[in-house]
Amino acid sequence: MAGTVTGDTGGGRNWTFLTNHGHVLLAIARDPTARLRDVAAEVGVTERAAQAIVADLEAGGYLHRTRVGRRNEYTLNPAGRFRHPAEADRQVGDLLALFAETPTAKAPPGA
Repeated sequence: MAGTVTGDTGGGRNWTFLTNHGHVLLAIARDPTARLRDVAAEVGVTERAAQAIVADLEAGGYLHRTRVGRRNEYTLNPAGRFRHPAEADRQVGDLLALFAETPTAKAPPGA
């Protein structure tokens, strides 16, 4: 995934700076009408894991899902705050602006 730094400390352990939740949020920011199977493939998780992550992000107020015909369309909330206390003063919109090719400035309805 573009923008992801993978570190190999020589011990064979691979890790990334962003969690799968962050990767899913960025994938949806890039394509708000993406199918979950495509998001899952981009992130490298199962479709079921992608569904669970989207449910977490929706419950946390980071995105809103709207049914449009047979597909879902997602609206992101860039004003949502990071969950870790070390970054709680920052909005996820900062991350989206840094990594998403497409700017996402819309907040979900009622936000």
